[in-house]
Amino acid sequence: MLIIKNGRIMDPATGTDGLYDILIDGDRIASIGLCGSLDEMAREAVSMKLMDGAQSEDLTEIDATGCVVAPGLVDGHVHFRDPGFTYKEDIESGAKAAAKGGFTSVIMMGNTNPHMDNPGTIKDVLERGKRTGINVYACGNVTMDMEGKELTPMEKLVEAGVVLFTDDGKPLTDETVMEKACVEAARLDKVVSLHEEDPKYITNNGINAGEVAESLGLKGSPRDAEISMVKRDIDIAKRTGATIVVQHISAAESVELIRQARREWVKVFAEATPHHFTLTEDAVRTHGTLAKMNPPLRLESDRLAIIEGLKDGTIDMIATDHAPHAKEEKDKPFAQAPSGITGLETSLALGIRELVKPGHMSLMELLAVMTCNPASLYGIDAGAIRIGGSADLVIFNPDEEWVFDKSLSKSLNTPFLGERLPGKIYDTICRGKVVYASEE
Repeated sequence: MLIIKNGRIMDPATGTDGLYDILIDGDRIASIGLCGSLDEMAREAVSMKLMDGAQSEDLTEIDATGCVVAPGLVDGHVHFRDPGFTYKEDIESGAKAAAKGGFTSVIMMGNTNPHMDNPGTIKDVLERGKRTGINVYACGNVTMDMEGKELTPMEKLVEAGVVLFTDDGKPLTDETVMEKACVEAARLDKVVSLHEEDPKYITNNGINAGEVAESLGLKGSPRDAEISMVKRDIDIAKRTGATIVVQHISAAESVELIRQARREWVKVFAEATPHHFTLTEDAVRTHGTLAKMNPPLRLESDRLAIIEGLKDGTIDMIATDHAPHAKEEKDKPFAQAPSGITGLETSLALGIRELVKPGHMSLMELLAVMTCNPASLYGIDAGAIRIGGSADLVIFNPDEEWVFDKSLSKSLNTPFLGERLPGKIYDTICRGKVVYASEE
């Protein structure tokens, strides 16, 4: 048994904010009570287990004085590169990085080899995910081989365990295929999550079409590549009644399109990445390919629009788009290097630094977009602290600083390495077990 004492429980799902103890029995939360009120209950529970024939039953205590105890974080968009590209990341290493970042539930994307377009691959990755210590979920691809032509057997993928559909990494450029996918996803009550970049607009991906790109002799990716597809897919969602998610939103106009659509009760949701609400295209001057991602970092006005979207609820989720790459790949010239950065270990910290500390959002509001909001949208058992609920928790001090100088991911393609960040994570607990504990 495990008792967490003297922590400040902050749970946006239930509105709880106060000093409490939490008693965990097995993988469930057994009780929540005022500080000091659960000690006798815990001792009695241990005694009862021993009387019932348990060979041994220890009571472990974690003192969370000065810390926030929140639901384990939920990330609806990670790349673990497994199967097929495990030199970048694999399910085990990705899960370790997630736990270090406070995440207890993650959803893997399907640009793997083989793709997540068949029940066999889905069942394999889910089975291996069960052995990591955290809750690992999988998407199903929308189209076979992510070629944008033939729909996957979506119903069979749902039966195999997928929680959403996406061809992330590639846009669905064929409007007819997109509409058919939305009709089928709506029938299955699943979300279609979309990478919104029309390639016909793009000369060089990974960098905004603007001043910085021009200084590097590149044309880049213009904002219309995203805006045009967001507009199209809002119209399709309106016609079909499907639920769609605009992934890693990057342009102010896209935020406004979603804001207006939601006022018309279109079921469109959006995710923001920490790098898009933290950095602008100027980061490319400093960090080179470590600041290359799809869609690209854009202007300060776009960054502020994303923050405003998070503030007013237009953007429902923060997702890392954790995208590991090997050093030798990122060391290539800008135009040849792959897009993407890692993000699981710095997401909470950047949210605190960029959103909470400046007063854009309260800590409770930040936690909502990192816990209960994605859990509710994707229908997974996570994102809340409740008696009888799964014991998935993160314990952190939002004011204590730490240095991001090492990673549990296989890859280090991040512009944030070496930075001093707020929000030190002490423990991540998943299904009642400590899956990450700070060394300090």
